[in-house]
Amino acid sequence: MRSVVEDSGGHVDLHLSQYEAALALEEFGVAVSIHAEGIGSIHDGYCFLLERAAKVAGDRAVIGNVRIVEVEGDLEDGRHDRLEFERDGRPVTISAEHYAEDYYDPAAACAAIAETAHPDDPRCWYDIRFEREPRRIYDSVMVLAAPQQMRALCERVGFAASAIPGSTSRGCS
Repeated sequence: MRSVVEDSGGHVDLHLSQYEAALALEEFGVAVSIHAEGIGSIHDGYCFLLERAAKVAGDRAVIGNVRIVEVEGDLEDGRHDRLEFERDGRPVTISAEHYAEDYYDPAAACAAIAETAHPDDPRCWYDIRFEREPRRIYDSVMVLAAPQQMRALCERVGFAASAIPGSTSRGCS
C-alpha cells in the first residue's frame, strides 16, 4: 500500500471517481481489468489477462496453453469461438462470442478469470460495479477478495459487486 501511495506523487487527497478507485485496486495487486477497447488480438489478449489474474491470485493455479479456437460464423455476426486453456493440467473450455479480433468477450473473460483462484483460497473474484456516465466506455474491474473484504469495499467506496460465477463455490456471494 505504501508504494502505491508513494507512486501517486502525493496526490492521494484528490477526489477519485468510483471508476478511478476501482482501477486503482490493480495497483494494490488485488484486481485486474478487462479492457473494453481494443486489446491487440484475442489470440494474445486472453493469455495476458489470465497471466495477470493468476498473479493476483498468488500464482497458485498454473494456467497454460491458452488459445482461441475459432468455431463458426463471421465476426460481424458474432463468431462462436472457444477459449481453451489448462488449469493445473486440467483442460478448461469456455464459450466465447467475438465480434472483432481485438475485443474480449467480457463474459468469457470473467469466466476465465474465475478459474485462476485456488480452490482452498477463501477469496473469490468479484465484478465491481460503479457509477457510470452516459456514452463513456469503461473497463470491467474484477477484484479478488474475501466476502468481508468485498463488503468493506462496497460500504466505504460505494461499489456494488457480484461474485463471478465459478467463484461462488468458495462460499462467496
